[in-house]
Amino acid sequence: MPHFIVEYSADVTTHHDMKNLCQALFDSAKESGAFPDTNAIKVRATPATHWVLGHGDSGFVHVTIRLLAGRDSATQALVTQTALKTLKAHLPLVGSLSVDIKDINPATYAKHTR
Repeated sequence: MPHFIVEYSADVTTHHDMKNLCQALFDSAKESGAFPDTNAIKVRATPATHWVLGHGDSGFVHVTIRLLAGRDSATQALVTQTALKTLKAHLPLVGSLSVDIKDINPATYAKHTR
C-alpha cells in the first residue's frame, strides 16, 4: 500500500513516456514522507483506447491513489498535490490532469506477498 493507478488516453504516449511517469510518481510518493514503508508503494498505468472529453481532444491522465483508511485530510492532500505536481512536470502537453484518493477498508483488504 499505496496503489497509484494511472489511467490515460492512449494518445498521451505519442509525446510522453509512461514508464518514466510511473517512476516519477513512485519517486515523489517515496520522497513525500507519507509512506514509511516505501517498499509497499505500487504504481501502474493503463491506457484507455476509447474516450470522449468535454474540453476537447488534448488527452487526459487520471491517478487514483488507493490507501488504507485512516490517514488525515492533510496527509491525503499532501499526497494528491505531490502527485499532481509530478503530473504537471512530466506531462506538459496533456489537457486534463487529475488525482483522487480512495480509502481501502482494512477489515476487508486481503494481501499475499512472497
